Amino acid sequence: MFIEKHPAIPYVAPFATFIVLLGLRNNVPLSLKWMYPVQVVIVSLVFLLLSRGVTSWRPARPWSSIAVGILVFIVWIGPDVLLPNYRNHWLFQNGLFGQQSTLDTALQTDYVFFAFRLFGAAIVVPIVEELFWRGWLMRYLIDPGFERVPLGAYSTTSFWITAIFFAAEHGIFWDVGLAAGVIYNWWMIRTRSLADCMLAHAVTNALLGAYVIAYGHWQYW
Repeated sequence: MFIEKHPAIPYVAPFATFIVLLGLRNNVPLSLKWMYPVQVVIVSLVFLLLSRGVTSWRPARPWSSIAVGILVFIVWIGPDVLLPNYRNHWLFQNGLFGQQSTLDTALQTDYVFFAFRLFGAAIVVPIVEELFWRGWLMRYLIDPGFERVPLGAYSTTSFWITAIFFAAEHGIFWDVGLAAGVIYNWWMIRTRSLADCMLAHAVTNALLGAYVIAYGHWQYW
């Protein structure tokens, strides 16, 4: 089979699909209200078709993973809570990382959009990102024949390159993205379990989504 010859596909394809659709947002005749649900549905289908069988989906340390997810959430919002103008510094808003944006006013009370946004953030994104970053890239950087490398294997190079790329993916939030990448990488090494990293990541994103809606911090979305 094609996937047997290219074992990276189940790990890479859902994330690659997510990134491609993200890049198309400004180039298709759909508003974010419709584009984001389309993105969530397509990425979910790619995952279901290609990736369901690549790992165990049962966390080995669920309560500890939940605690890690809460920790990353606190780290994520902490700088902006403690220093309200922190994110306005040129280190974050510049030509490389972009500018801070906010959610369109019409979507701030759109409950259908909220449902898709929360499902995407708390379920879809943690799965596809953990498959890519810690399921594939951390191992690929140790050995291109990544399947020979056990989950959670450590090398300084793979650890920090993965964390830095994960940070870069998060634009103006690169600093807390780096901290999150380091924590999730560490948790992968400790648990050797993608399911545990997915659970931690899901808790972080679910809490962040609830925080955004409850307090109107739309810049995180």
